[in-house]
Amino acid sequence: MLLFQFPGIAERWLTDNNWANFRAWARHPDTEHVIADLEASGSLTPGLNWYRANIPPESWAGPPPQLPPVAAPTMGIWSSGDIALTEAQMTDSAENMAGPWRYERLDGPGHWMQLEAPEELNALLLDFLPR
Repeated sequence: MLLFQFPGIAERWLTDNNWANFRAWARHPDTEHVIADLEASGSLTPGLNWYRANIPPESWAGPPPQLPPVAAPTMGIWSSGDIALTEAQMTDSAENMAGPWRYERLDGPGHWMQLEAPEELNALLLDFLPR
């Protein structure tokens, strides 16, 4: 994610050699469709801007920023096949909550759980969200 903080560099690295690095990094179940969409819409940079809108790269060299706790009811959902987030990272999120916190674990799906287990994920969301 640190690489994504650098405009132009991240885009070039991900798209070089016909998107070879993107394919290796993303491990997305529908990679070819995603690449086609990114190319057609020009949305690679806007997608990377999500990472850039978070903590700036220079903050990685010092103490972590002190952020206020989250007051809104929050559910963290982690999947056992996630290559980008550990279970401890997700469960430790409880330390940053002032409001209600709920943790759910999905066994099997990877980082793209919304594509790999949509029924399970949607059931959790429908159970959590107010109606």
